Amino acid sequence: MMKTLKLLFAVAILLATTHTYSQTNQVDTDKSSVKWEGKKIGGSHNGAILLKEGSFTLKGSKITEGTFIIDMASISNADIEDKDYKAKLIGHLKSDDFFSVEKYPTATLKVTGSTAFKNDIAKVTGDLTIKGQTHPIDFEVSKNGHIFTTQLTVDRAQYDIRYGSKSFFDNLGDKVIYDDFTLDISIVTK
Repeated sequence: MMKTLKLLFAVAILLATTHTYSQTNQVDTDKSSVKWEGKKIGGSHNGAILLKEGSFTLKGSKITEGTFIIDMASISNADIEDKDYKAKLIGHLKSDDFFSVEKYPTATLKVTGSTAFKNDIAKVTGDLTIKGQTHPIDFEVSKNGHIFTTQLTVDRAQYDIRYGSKSFFDNLGDKVIYDDFTLDISIVTK
């Protein structure tokens, strides 16, 4: 009887020490940020987009899942001072030439897994949905306390964003807008 109790106690301790702690983290959307930059021949534009909501699960030192929803209607510009030109650019970005915001008001990043954080950096895999089209994406995330940062490089041609793209049109000359744009993301948890 005593051997059985000792064995059960040993098994319970083993199970308790091998169980990996899982924690779901809610995103503080007021403190988090998504900044964008798009480049063209001879220049670039940049701005921000609001994060509508988000959460992710940490199991041990890995991100096992997560969902982040971006409010595409909130897209703004930071580098143009002329109000009319700024409004024209934002309107164009929201139009069917770019993100078709009326039809697709949100974009979504779903995290499907990651490596363990090593030196506060993890490699993350996920699926990015823009304009109703979903493609896999890989990126690195840095962790500093409750702040997680990354930079995503997105190929807009994969999402059928054609305007000014040499992937779809020839003879654009100096009117080319590069297919890759970047999103600098800072996620702050509650």
